[in-house]
Amino acid sequence: MSLIQALFIAILQGATELFPVSSLGHAVLVPTLLHMNINSHDEIFLPFLVMLHFGTAFALLVFFWRDWHALGRGVLGKDGDRRRQESLYILYLLVLATLPAIILGGLAEKWIRSLFSTPDMVSIFLIINGFILIFGEKMRRKRYASQKENEGIAIAELQPKDALIIGLWQCAAFFPGISRSGGTIIGGLLRNLSYENAARFSFLMALPVILAASAHQSWKIYKLHIPWEHVEISIIASIVACIVALISTAFLMRYFKDHEKWALTPFGFYCIALGVVGYFFLMGM
Repeated sequence: MSLIQALFIAILQGATELFPVSSLGHAVLVPTLLHMNINSHDEIFLPFLVMLHFGTAFALLVFFWRDWHALGRGVLGKDGDRRRQESLYILYLLVLATLPAIILGGLAEKWIRSLFSTPDMVSIFLIINGFILIFGEKMRRKRYASQKENEGIAIAELQPKDALIIGLWQCAAFFPGISRSGGTIIGGLLRNLSYENAARFSFLMALPVILAASAHQSWKIYKLHIPWEHVEISIIASIVACIVALISTAFLMRYFKDHEKWALTPFGFYCIALGVVGYFFLMGM
């Protein structure tokens, strides 16, 4: 893999990891459509992706450091007993929301991706992802149609079953082309969170999930003897992915705050369009 190819994938990964458009779907489909001739089965490709995921995870840690710092202070009791109880409860919700992905991922993720990670299947799942975003948002608007204010509840007001349901939405991303962030944001919206809080909870969930997946893959590739030039390219690409992910997160948090009524619709139409174009292009190849 050349440096140019690595930087392209890093930018793609950093931008789409948090956008509700499926980073894995883009990583499979876009290079194929552009004839980039990247061998995803090469032994150096997995370490490269792991480095990119560490980059996006670091971006999330940087952007939400105030949230994690506040949770840490709260858990240690530095802001009073009431804040301590609330912080412990939020951590409990995050753990519950992460459990479905850990359990189901360990049982079925590899099998699912081995069956459905071809570019034509990714195109189909991108189309499905688009409809999920559009109809999920429509269901949310219908639910709040009788209310004058759609502010939603705070994260600390979620019930344990709400966190588990949001976590189950996250598992849909095992199908390449279905967005993890899109699923968890919709799950949060349907459990009465506002767009901003649904996105915040989704991104807070993403950090331990990405780190756990990266650590799991890192253990697998620990004994691989990767040439230094590939390691160097991977480090540069991970830094680029981190910067792009940081910009993407800042944009999305502001975007969801300012577009409460239709925030997911443009992403839904984009996924449908890309999926349709990709599918018919691949059928004509």
